[in-house]
Amino acid sequence: MAGVLFFRNISKHDGLRQHKQTDALLVHSAIIQAEPLWLFGGEKNLMRPFCLKFLAVLFGLMGTVTGALAEPPPAYEGRRLFVSYCQLCHGKMGKGDGPLAKQMGISPADLNTTVRSRSDTILKKIITGEGPQTITGRDRHNILSDAMPEWVNVFKEPQVEALIAYLRFLSTSKHPLMGDPEVGYKLYNTYCAVCHGEEGEGDGVMTKMIKISPADHSNANEMNPLSNDDLIYSILHGKSQFMPAWDDILRPAEVEALVSYIRLLSN
Repeated sequence: MAGVLFFRNISKHDGLRQHKQTDALLVHSAIIQAEPLWLFGGEKNLMRPFCLKFLAVLFGLMGTVTGALAEPPPAYEGRRLFVSYCQLCHGKMGKGDGPLAKQMGISPADLNTTVRSRSDTILKKIITGEGPQTITGRDRHNILSDAMPEWVNVFKEPQVEALIAYLRFLSTSKHPLMGDPEVGYKLYNTYCAVCHGEEGEGDGVMTKMIKISPADHSNANEMNPLSNDDLIYSILHGKSQFMPAWDDILRPAEVEALVSYIRLLSN
């Protein structure tokens, strides 16, 4: 009976392409009317693999409602800049052991130490080379290394701020990035934002339809105590009645990418 009701409700909304936002919300209403326990677990779970695949398609449709991916967090953009401009010298984890540094015979700063001991204002001067160093009074920023270039004509101010956000993540996070956040960004918008919100604040469109309180992925106080393994387990096996298990949908590398993007949401 639940299966019949499920398909009957969905068949009413064949005009999804013409009215994406309205009908996509109605499609999700059909899920709620179709005995959530049957979809997400419980005794009648023989169709679980099929339901999860169908649910993934529906969440994918919801991900296309706005027509564009949500704005990523600053640390996400900062990581892209770090990989392109900084990693060769400072190394993958910012410890000053990059391959170019070794070849050139230079010793870049260990950013994990440097970033912790400096304010955002000082870090901006170090990156851009603009303004005197308040620590030493020198006009140039490369007091740490003569090989450190000035990026004032390369980075715009929002990019500098994004880079600093990622450097803060590198210097404080106990949880390394496991996979590719670039992949995780797209997966999050497709499967997670509908409940957890575009910025991970737990305010997705589904929260306006049913009484659920998804985790706030942007809250560092909530996310930092959780290990990467904790997040992987929740993604693979689900959590509570309305958090589906994605083990039949996402590959291991995709789960790791998703965890990495979630880490950057709280930084």
